[in-house]
Amino acid sequence: MDKLLEILKGIRPDVDFENETELIDDGILDSFDVVSIISEIDDAFGVQIRINELDPENFNSAEAIWALIEKLK
Repeated sequence: MDKLLEILKGIRPDVDFENETELIDDGILDSFDVVSIISEIDDAFGVQIRINELDPENFNSAEAIWALIEKLK
């Protein structure tokens, strides 16, 4: 999880990823941010996020993103 938070803060240092739970629903992350996150996750964790996993619920919080990574490992 620490590596994920490091990645997220590298992409958007202005966002409190440890506490925010509506990253997509509140428009905090845009599509470019999500593409950047997916690319970094692929490189760091060796998982491929497929189109059917691009559900906003999977990207609304750091915990949701981490759960997706764990599921794909």
